Amino acid sequence: QNSLLISVAVNNYRDPNLLRFEELRILGVTREITSITVYQGDVVQQYPLKISYDATKKVVHITGLQLELGKSYTLKWQQHLSVNERFNCYPSPDATKEKCEQLGCAWEETSNPDIPSCYYSSATPYFLDNLHYSTGGVTADLTLDSARSRAGEGPTAPISTLRLEVKYHLKNMLQFKIYDSQHPRYEVPVPLNLPSSPVNLGQDRLYELGLQIKPFGIRIQRRGTGTVIWDSALPTFTFSDMFIQISTRLPSQYIYGFGEAEHPTFRHDLNWHTWGMFTRDQPPGYKLNSYGYQPFYMALEEDGNAHGVLLLNSNAMDVTFQPTPALTYRTTGGILDFYVFLGPTPEMVVQQYTELVGRPVMPPYWSLGFQLCRYGYANDSEISQLVDDMKAAGIPHDVQYSDIDYMERQVDFTLSTHFTGLPALINRIKGDGMRFIIILDPAISGNETNYPAFSRGLEKDVFIKRPNSNEILYSKVWSFLPNVQVNESLPHETQIELYAAHAAFPDFFRNSTAEWWKREILDVYNNPTNPERSLKFDGLWIDMNEPASFLNGAVDGCRNDLLNNPPYMPALGSRSEGLSYKSLCTEGQQYLPDGTPVRHYDVHNLYGWSQTKPTLEALQNATRERGIVVTRSTYPSSGRWAGHWLGDNTAAWDQLTKSVIGMMEFSLFGISYTGADICGFFQDSEYELCLRWMQLGAFYPYSRNHNTKGTR
Repeated sequence: QNSLLISVAVNNYRDPNLLRFEELRILGVTREITSITVYQGDVVQQYPLKISYDATKKVVHITGLQLELGKSYTLKWQQHLSVNERFNCYPSPDATKEKCEQLGCAWEETSNPDIPSCYYSSATPYFLDNLHYSTGGVTADLTLDSARSRAGEGPTAPISTLRLEVKYHLKNMLQFKIYDSQHPRYEVPVPLNLPSSPVNLGQDRLYELGLQIKPFGIRIQRRGTGTVIWDSALPTFTFSDMFIQISTRLPSQYIYGFGEAEHPTFRHDLNWHTWGMFTRDQPPGYKLNSYGYQPFYMALEEDGNAHGVLLLNSNAMDVTFQPTPALTYRTTGGILDFYVFLGPTPEMVVQQYTELVGRPVMPPYWSLGFQLCRYGYANDSEISQLVDDMKAAGIPHDVQYSDIDYMERQVDFTLSTHFTGLPALINRIKGDGMRFIIILDPAISGNETNYPAFSRGLEKDVFIKRPNSNEILYSKVWSFLPNVQVNESLPHETQIELYAAHAAFPDFFRNSTAEWWKREILDVYNNPTNPERSLKFDGLWIDMNEPASFLNGAVDGCRNDLLNNPPYMPALGSRSEGLSYKSLCTEGQQYLPDGTPVRHYDVHNLYGWSQTKPTLEALQNATRERGIVVTRSTYPSSGRWAGHWLGDNTAAWDQLTKSVIGMMEFSLFGISYTGADICGFFQDSEYELCLRWMQLGAFYPYSRNHNTKGTR
């Protein structure tokens, strides 16, 4: 072991040229070689050796040798697992030597806390069996070697038999899918534009698939260059009910994408960084998972070719980059369903990706103009004066907004007594060639005495309930109780506790909910009982659809600790608080359009996605025009129906810079109509900052100045 014997079996040739072997390549080496000793017999030979190791190809290249033809030699070497090759075996923050060794992993602390102290020291116990190759792909069983199985019980016990399916969909796209073949599991219900059957492309394919049988691994190589763009022959693969993990080597350091989180640079830093993905009401901040869920990345290879990878999964997840370079996915449910796009240019990668998930929505021409908004307009007179002041100052002003201020007690589909002049104002500014957009939140007040939206919602059975019951899962958001005087001097949390109404959350997967939502929006637009109060909006702005709550879970608490605090909690900003932090209890029961029940645990990150298409359809049904929807929460394919703003940013110079990164990332994600709140949402904006931000914002596809009450 760890040696190479070069022996002369027959020598009947006298070499007149003193031929020598000066370099060797040793194949199949699984770890980096740190030193080599060359022996001739028992005598050590002194050579100026240079050793290089290609971890992707598992090849060691040795130069500086002087091995004479016709003589026997022995090469012996020492191997060392570089810290860059350590794959984290215990990614939770409470790792200890005892817990690590219980998993059968190695423990060695380092001075750098980002480098895992607990790491895999053995290969994955899964292996391939019953392989079947066809012109359209490969199928195989993925079996757990029970003798080598790692520790795990209950929801983290590895599943013994899995299924691997590889499909060659197009010459530039393939899919590989790993799932439990014996027990149905939740799969993402987002429709994709896939060929009806894999295409027999033969030598036209841009990729070559390689499968490592034991231990299991998948390798995808670019045919034209030989570059390996995916290599999961690594020790991390595991598949259990509530913890699934897979790693791949990366072909370069040039990786872009994943979201939604504030990234300090467009290109990812691969020096031991972990990013969580789980939608929540979180303003931009470093390492804080935010409004959207985008499990897609693009990579540039060393020769400039590009490829992209989508993991179609919607459970709480994190991804870890390490300087190997490598990437590890960890998700808390569902299956592994990967789509790989071969490009080979960045533009072609995005084209291929949006061909799969859907092309970005075409916004109306007017929505490319300058838009103005704030949270905190006191009444419609303030908006009217603002419109007049903008016109008098000669500032182009294409679209005006109203935030939740226009609603009565911030209740959807109502009109405040302070905004009774809003219908006439909208008609006036539209007569001047402007457009108007209003906001809608998903949560519906359940404490009203005469509130048709809630009553009809009950009739249509649209609200998320507790499992196997008729009990609506109530939380609290913006809507205040009727007939109370709100003391705005109290802390926000106290106001919510004292004054906020119970809020029910529509299940937008259900066809009945989409119909109900369209009806309520149409009634706001036309107001058949009082046409003078109709709001002739041109676009809709949907907010708080992560979904967001001002309570953790529900008014009367969550009842399934396993789902709200899963065995592995991804690296989220609310890691210690559980998945129901500032959102719904994850045991909430929802239903897909075909009636299939699903847990909110699995579809939480699809909530905003599920609201977007019905909202655009409702808008177009009401206005009979193209219109535009802007959504806060997104998932792959959200761009088919809506644009996106980058959330509640701050009036700070670094936020101006990072807005460019955010827009470039959402362009990768197929959501082209994107922008940040110009001049910042929170805090007062300096004159110079706001000036420069207005100049930059003129080039945002979605150009809107928006801030919160009490700021300027």
